[in-house]
Order: sequence, then C-alpha cells, then structure tokens
Amino acid sequence: MAVGVAAEVKNKLSVFDVVSEAVTLKKAGTIYKGLCPFHGEKTPSFVVTPARDSWHCFGCGEGGDIFSFVMKREGLNFPEALKRLAAKAGIEIDERTTREDARKARLREVLEQAIAFYHVVLTQSKVGAPALEYLHRRGFTDETIEKFQLGWAPDGWDQMIKMLQSRRNATLSELAEVGLTSQRSSGRGAYDKFRSRVIFPIRDAGGNAVGIGGRILPATGPTATVSDPSAPKYLNSPATGLFDKSRTLYLIERARNEMRRREEAVLVEGYTDALMAHQAGFENVVASLGTALTPAQVAVIARYTNRIVLAYDVDPAGQHAGSIGGTELFHLIGALAAEETGVEITRVQVARLPEGKDPDEVIRESPDLWREAIRTAQPIMEFLIDYYATAFPTRTPEGRRHAVGALIPLLREIRDPVVRDSYLQALARRTGVEERVLLEAMRAPTPMAGSGADGRSGRAGSGGGSGRFTADAVISAPDSIDTRVELKAVSLDERKLLRLLLLVPEQQERVAETLRAQSAQLPSTPARELLAAMLADRERDSEAGGGGRFERMRFLDALPAELHGLAIALYAERGPDPNELSGDRVRKGVDQCLLALEADRLKAQIDYIHAEIIEAEAAGDTESKARLLETNRNLYEALKSLGRRRQDSSLLASAGGHR
Repeated sequence: MAVGVAAEVKNKLSVFDVVSEAVTLKKAGTIYKGLCPFHGEKTPSFVVTPARDSWHCFGCGEGGDIFSFVMKREGLNFPEALKRLAAKAGIEIDERTTREDARKARLREVLEQAIAFYHVVLTQSKVGAPALEYLHRRGFTDETIEKFQLGWAPDGWDQMIKMLQSRRNATLSELAEVGLTSQRSSGRGAYDKFRSRVIFPIRDAGGNAVGIGGRILPATGPTATVSDPSAPKYLNSPATGLFDKSRTLYLIERARNEMRRREEAVLVEGYTDALMAHQAGFENVVASLGTALTPAQVAVIARYTNRIVLAYDVDPAGQHAGSIGGTELFHLIGALAAEETGVEITRVQVARLPEGKDPDEVIRESPDLWREAIRTAQPIMEFLIDYYATAFPTRTPEGRRHAVGALIPLLREIRDPVVRDSYLQALARRTGVEERVLLEAMRAPTPMAGSGADGRSGRAGSGGGSGRFTADAVISAPDSIDTRVELKAVSLDERKLLRLLLLVPEQQERVAETLRAQSAQLPSTPARELLAAMLADRERDSEAGGGGRFERMRFLDALPAELHGLAIALYAERGPDPNELSGDRVRKGVDQCLLALEADRLKAQIDYIHAEIIEAEAAGDTESKARLLETNRNLYEALKSLGRRRQDSSLLASAGGHR
C-alpha cells in the first residue's frame, strides 16, 4: 500500500460524501442528521460532523471516520476499506501493490478454472457418476451441487494439469502456486494433488476462490474408487498466497449477510455440515475446515456478528483432533473484551446435538430438532461447569478441588459481577462447594500475583529490549518516509497520545482500560488499529511465554503496510523524549491527551443537542425545547469541568519541568 494513502484518502473524500451514499442526511445547524443504518430507529440519532470528519450515532453508540463507516457497513477490515476508498478517491496504489494484485487476480483465475473443470467432471462425465451418486445419497440436491460448484477430481496423475495447460494456458508454476499440484519425487514435472476426491471450492468473504477441499469416497460399496487406502479422508489446499486455513471459514461468502441479519453465527466442523445447513435454509452457518477454531477465524466472524453458536465437538482441554478448546476459547473471548482490539464477541454458546449425530444428519433428518438445538444452545461457561463437574468425582474432596481449580480462573475473567455471581451459584450447585468458599477461592492470589509491583509479571519497564529507537535512526533509514503526510491520517490529540504510547509502552494497557471504561474509542480508524496492534504485540509475547512485554522491532515487523508508515512517522516525530521525564509527568501527559479527546466527544454531543433545539423551536415543541436546553446546560458544565481538569494537568510539552 502506498505511503500516506490513508491521509490522502481523508483529504480527498469528505465524510458527508461517503456516508450520504448509504444514509439520507438532512442539514441541522453545523451537522447533518439521518436514520442510523446500523440499528432500527424512527427518530434520527445518526450525526455526521464535517468539521471533525466524523460520524456518530447517539442511539447505538457507533461512530468514527470514513474508514470505520465503510468497515461497519460492508463488513470489511481496515486494509480492505482503505483500498476501496482509495479507488473511489482515484488514488493509485503503488506499482508494486498493483503488480501483486494483478498476480493474485491471475492465480484466482487459475483456481476458478480448476474448480470449473472439477465441476464438469462431476456433473457431465461417467467418471464423476459415482461421486454424484454419493452426494445424492447424502441428501444434496442438484441445485445445491450447481450453486456451490461441487466437483470431482478424477483418479489420474495429471488430468487437471493437461486440461488447464492446453485449454486455459495455465503454467505449472501457477498451478503449483495455488496448491493444485505437487512436485514429482524425481524432480521432473508435477502431478495433480487432488485425485479421487469430491471437491469443495473455498472462497473468501468477497466470493473470490482461495482454495479447495477434497473428500475421498467411502472405501466400501459399489462407489469405492479410492486408489490409496491410507489417504486422509479430507485434504485441504496447502498454505498459499491466496489461502490460509487458519483465517478462512467455509461458506463465509454465503453466510455473512445472514449472520449480520440474525445477529448470530453458527459454526460447524465440516464442508457437508455447512452445505446441508445452507440447503435447508440455515444460511448463517460456516465451517472451520475441519480444524479447531482459531483467533483469526473469530476475528472474521466478529466482522458480522458478536454471537457464536458452536455446533461441533467442544473439548475443554482442546486435546482432541478437530475439537474446539472450550477453555482456550473462553480465555480468547475474555481477552477480546478486555482489550481495544476492534474485535468483539459477547456471547458464545454450545449446541447440544443427539449423541453420535453430525450436524448434516440432524439437519437432513429433523430440521426442527436442529433449529431447537441452536435456539437452546448452552452458554459456554455453563457448558464448562457441566463438563468439569462431571469429569471429576465431585463427591470426593479431591474431585471438588480439581473441578473448582479448573473453573475459578475462568470465573475471574468474567467482568460483569452479576453474571459472575450467577455462575458461582451454578458451580456451587454442581460441586456441592459453598458459595462462601468459592468466593474465598476467587479472592485468593493468582499464581502470577506478587511477581511485579502491580501484580502483573514483567510489565514495568517493557521498553522493548532492542536499544534506543531514535528519531534520527528512523529518518536515516533507507525506507524513510514523509512523516508530515503520514501523520495527517490521525488527529493532533491522537498523534500526541500514540507517540507517548509507542515511546512509553507501560502506558498502553492503562489507556486501553480508560477508553473501555468510558465506552469510547479513538476517533480515527488508523489510530484505533495502531493501538490494537500494540496490544496484540503484548499478547504475542504472553503466548510465547513472556511477561506480556511490548517489543518495538517485533511490533513494527508485524504491522501491515497500511499502518507501518504511520508508526514510523510517530517514532520519528520531533519532540521531548518522554523517557527522560518522571513517570508522574508521563502519566499526566497521557491524561492530558485523553481529556482532550473526551472534550471533543462532549463538543460533538453539544452540536447534536443544538440541532435538536433548532428542530424543537421550528416545531413549536416547548416541552422538548426546555428539556434539551437543560441537557445543553449540563453538557456545558461538564465541558467547563473538563477544562479545569485539563488546566490542572501538566502539559508534557513543557519539557524543562521537574524530573
């Protein structure tokens, strides 16, 4: 992505122009109002403020800039939204990216050609007849087979290669690059990777082909065609430039709109489970390609909904192949709730299906039973309580100790005290341990407690351990950038705050916690994404067995191109080095930035109330006007109070102050 694209897009596209394509806006004073596209409402509470390049809904609380609007509206991530808006603004992506996009487009074309070949073999040849019969026996209709382009890979070493080379001008290197072929052991030539398998095309959320999955037919009966009895039942495309199994969900391109509409995603394990669900009209179902759910897949789901129902094997320890680690998933959900990651999952449940029945069997034999199983799915914490209370002999002291020991760390992660208390009661009922004792266990020190001054191991002084990262070192680097252009992607207050967080990473988690407590986010999407990336770097260190430290070079190496330039610009920006100031002065500097952002949110609310007052006057609604004027006075008082707090907080800019 070209350097400075985010800032240039914001400069060329107004928030009014972008939002008004999807929302009918009416001018009201200095703002524009309309009905929020993200929740049902009859009275406009959705506001666009051109002076701030921002939008906000005072009904549902959503808000941000042009990038966040497109991300929310279209279910895109930041790079995708940036690319779409850059095209709209007529901004050309750099030549290298253009070449890369063209190469990927060609690879997708080759993959589509292979999918078409396999589909024709299945539906129009004698070779594919046994596979077609198998799919019909499994309950799949011809309409489903056509709609989802199912196919059959014939039992030949190079039939697909020959067809695509002769008819579609595909090269061996292209076929290898999309994972369709393997190199012969002799080193001369290649052979088809998928042979004697039913083919399931795999697509991304935009509907682009990224890979394929193949299933062998049963090895017994008249349709047996397996040439290698030891072959795996399922085979997915290998990791390629197009395909990453850990970030892909089968049928996401079909399910995303229904997931958003129903405000719920149902996750199954295999291709046939998801296909049967869609054939039966349950179109919010996706499959995790036969593997345990990954954090990246959760992030994909979270683009469209924050509620997940798991409809396959949930193993709390995650030790069984293909199962979901229930405890690990619970930890992940808690981490997402605790950090400003841009990913939110508020509810995870486990569907109880009849013993020994796969989802596709249940859906085919009894759609009503499936519907009820999803409707009555069990919250994952209840599932874990039931599991551990059954797995350990709770009639014995030792069994109760193990069950409680497994669950107390999870209960500590529940932020809502009411919800936590209800689960404590459930645990007491299932184990026979008194609530009083469970509360004592909850309050007992955790294994990590006391390892640092604040009880968080290794947090203090996590400057990165890679030496000083000076502005001069950055500016003199070969890939030096125009910092002035990059910094225009964020507001002045965001710039000050982000620079502090990068140079004094000990403040990162505190800022994230403060914003979360205020139910607030940073105004611009690039700033939000950069803060999320800082927290993600800490998480990577924790997962690697560290103390959750922030490491600068690791952080920069992991950043996507869309954010890398902004981060470098922030590091390179001239100004006092906060590491030379006392911890108290740095904290005050951070607080000053947060107060400035809070003041801006209050001003936006005042603008909205002003517009409401004008409308009440025009309608002759004296009662509403009086109420709004009182609200306005309260907001101004809050703003004045905030101003006094800002005056009391020392400005970091006065670098010559006390150390």
